[in-house]
Amino acid sequence: MNVVITGATRGIGRAIAEKFAAEGFDVAVCARNKADLTAMEEELRAINPAVRVYTGRADVSRKQDIKEFVSGVVKAFGSVDVLINNAGVYLPGKITEEADGTLEKLIDTNLYSAYHMTRATLPYMQKSAKPHIFNICSIASFMAYPGGGSYTISKFAMLGFSKVLREELKPAGIRVTAVMPGATWSDSWAGVDLPRERIMEATDIADSIFGIYSLGHTAVVEEMIIRPQLGDL
Repeated sequence: MNVVITGATRGIGRAIAEKFAAEGFDVAVCARNKADLTAMEEELRAINPAVRVYTGRADVSRKQDIKEFVSGVVKAFGSVDVLINNAGVYLPGKITEEADGTLEKLIDTNLYSAYHMTRATLPYMQKSAKPHIFNICSIASFMAYPGGGSYTISKFAMLGFSKVLREELKPAGIRVTAVMPGATWSDSWAGVDLPRERIMEATDIADSIFGIYSLGHTAVVEEMIIRPQLGDL
């Protein structure tokens, strides 16, 4: 079995890769920084020397990069069992004040990347005994908040994409789950003056995703909302 994860060298994506590697899955990851990918490959092999690891340098806001990455994955693994569309960028601001081009950048990275990655991998998921797509959305996918700006628009769209995909892929037996986490520790929270317990650990998101994947064939979690115990920030 194998898993393909975008934006996997940091935060939630990294925790997911580590979890699936520990569970014996071959792992394919992509990111923009080659040095980060090399370091991650070494780490995953240390976690589980038995798994195969494929890394590809890709900017997932570019369709051609996605096609080349998926081509490499298929050559390495032959098929795709689990796809986790995790890549994304957060740019805070107000719609009325944010820089020109902000919406386009966020849509390209947060939505189109998942759209094109899914379309590229779907033909190779047909061969899987247990295919599953996870789209990492956000609580911003269903609730607007001050300063969310175009980021919120892109995440609302991501949830809509997941809902459509879920309906379309039912007959094919491919499960689709939209994951909507609240504040989760990552590099973006570095230096904040908050107690550690105020923000979720990325490993909790990874464990939850693997638990959802582990369900029997007759069940699917369509949407998962997971928040810090003390609520949103």
